[in-house]
Amino acid sequence: MAAVLIRPNTSEKSRLRLIVVQALVLSLFLTLFARLWYMQVLTGEGYQAAAAEQSVRDVVVQPARGLIVDDMGRPLVANRSSWVVSIDRTLLGKLPAEQQDRTLRKLSAVVKEPVATIRERLVVCGQEGSTTGTCWNGSPYQPVPVAQDVPQQVAVKLLERTEEYPAVLAQQESVRAYPAPYGVNGAHVLGYLSPITGGELEEAEKDEDTSVNGASVVGRAGVEKAYDSYLRGTPGFKKVAVDSMGRVLGDSGEVEAEPGDTLVTSIDADVQGFVEKQLAGTIARARSTFDSVTGRNYVADSGAAVVLDAKTGRVVAMASQPTYDPEVWSGGITSKQLDRLYSEAAGTPLLSRATQGQFAPGSTWKPMMTAGALSNGYTTDTRLDCSSGFQVGNRVFKNYESGAYGYIDFAKALEVSCNTFFYRIGYDFWQKYGSDTTDVDAKDPLVSVAKTFGFGKPTGIDIPGEASGRIADRRWKLAYYKSMKDYYCKVGKEDGSDFLHRFAREFCAEGYEYRAGDAVNFAIGQGDTVVTPLQLARAYAALSNGGTLYEPRVAKAIVSPEGKLLKEFAPVVARKLPVKKDVLAYIDEALKGVARTGTMAWKLEGFPLDQVSIRAKTGSAEVYGKQSTSWVASYSKDYVVVMMVSQGGTGSGTSGEAIRAIWEKLYGIKGTSVNLAKSAIPGVSPPSRLPTFAQDGSILPPATTKRED
Repeated sequence: MAAVLIRPNTSEKSRLRLIVVQALVLSLFLTLFARLWYMQVLTGEGYQAAAAEQSVRDVVVQPARGLIVDDMGRPLVANRSSWVVSIDRTLLGKLPAEQQDRTLRKLSAVVKEPVATIRERLVVCGQEGSTTGTCWNGSPYQPVPVAQDVPQQVAVKLLERTEEYPAVLAQQESVRAYPAPYGVNGAHVLGYLSPITGGELEEAEKDEDTSVNGASVVGRAGVEKAYDSYLRGTPGFKKVAVDSMGRVLGDSGEVEAEPGDTLVTSIDADVQGFVEKQLAGTIARARSTFDSVTGRNYVADSGAAVVLDAKTGRVVAMASQPTYDPEVWSGGITSKQLDRLYSEAAGTPLLSRATQGQFAPGSTWKPMMTAGALSNGYTTDTRLDCSSGFQVGNRVFKNYESGAYGYIDFAKALEVSCNTFFYRIGYDFWQKYGSDTTDVDAKDPLVSVAKTFGFGKPTGIDIPGEASGRIADRRWKLAYYKSMKDYYCKVGKEDGSDFLHRFAREFCAEGYEYRAGDAVNFAIGQGDTVVTPLQLARAYAALSNGGTLYEPRVAKAIVSPEGKLLKEFAPVVARKLPVKKDVLAYIDEALKGVARTGTMAWKLEGFPLDQVSIRAKTGSAEVYGKQSTSWVASYSKDYVVVMMVSQGGTGSGTSGEAIRAIWEKLYGIKGTSVNLAKSAIPGVSPPSRLPTFAQDGSILPPATTKRED
């Protein structure tokens, strides 16, 4: 019997398929529900926190930087509010290229900045395509400012239409302002700010320094740099809710920023402003004065003036020319402006001639040489021939400012600024101790005393970037020879009989030798020895105060925003001069003679020297290939006043008028009468007390203005 195969009918097959499908669907739903339960119940809190973190961003609230005030509490540097437009590079990068381009073009039209400039500002400095002076020098993770000081209506427009300007931020920021009391410039003393660099930020993070962040600006020069840690304050943070495009939806809390501390300086705005005007006026007059030696007007390419408190070494005023407007750094600087600050054609305005300019001191050097001679065998009874010339080998070294006066003493030599008198002293010491021209260890009393007066190294002033000057002694000459030998020997082998080729051949053969000519030049502040105006001013302060050499200081105190004294900076003594009191007193009396009957007398005619006793020394330093440098160094028992004009002519002839005007300002002198009540600084002497910080935020002059003798 044959087997019969029974097949399921079509309806049974359909039911089977349906059951399988239902089972699959059910398993999918079960898996989905299980996953939802896992995410929402078991790990829901974690995902909620992550979602909230993505929708809330921390915005840094920059602190108001601390004030910088003068000795009377007058603000030299303050703050003002500025609307700044920035671009978040991270958000901009997430947009399609077409939308990025459209956003930048629309923003360009609103803020009146070329698209190309905006693009340049978005490039981090150091990256390919970056432009010096325009590129972003801050953290690559912070919004980049592309327009500063924009009108408020422009900022409001951007804030109201955030959907049209994705990745664009508009906010108020605090930027530096310069009230300029008495017309003060003070650019080289005050310094400037610029964005923190990536390297600086990394260092701060390593040190766990929370006072800076990627959007911070930091001090780059002057007291802004020296006291940056006090002035910068502590940033705050504001949490803001944003959507997926970075548009702000609202605030969700804020940690307030702490403003920076106030820096009280020893600068007096009245004196500073006046000194700046006198220096600028002196340079202008020199440029309109004919130089009979060169047959053209004086170039007067730069200058400096320094006023010190002789008793403490504090800086009362310090000016430099050429200078620049410190506002140029506020809110960013253009590449064109930056180029000018470094431009030699413009006179390198960024260079402070007072602390970084190095010049031959000329005859202002002679009081220190007098101290060296009187401390090493010479006496006040010594008389040497002030002849018209002094021959060393086959060369005759001549007087410059003075004529021939016969046999005179040190006082008269200082009074008439006799070069040949000091040539003889330099030559005498060279013969006695150093006629072996190759002996780098030979004793040299004049070099030694110059170093004790602080020359040849920085003064230690609390302004960064100070130059050291140079003492051109035997060791320096040997070191210079070693560094330049190859160059000059190569030039010397070339054909040529001009000065350069002759000098090169001589230098190649024996440039390491310290000859008698070097010694006599050193004795009158000529040759390769150079000083800064500040170095010279503090040396004269030591003559004034009886032999104490100070490290000059600009800062007097740090005061909290609430007016609490946090730190006071006492005068810093560098050393006591190893010069006898009677020697210093002799030099002091001799320099009175310079003001009364010597080379400065014609500029002080009618000045009440019997009431305000001024000591002075003039100088006209000669530099090969340039016009002479004008110097006047002067002091009283209260102040030191020094002025220098490079390629400006004779000492008193160029700078004497301004020096007199500054002294009249300091002591309230008009004509021949002295009115101390009208002196620039009440009480004449710089105030020893600090300004008074009132509870309402106002700053008042020091509580006492009584003269403290």
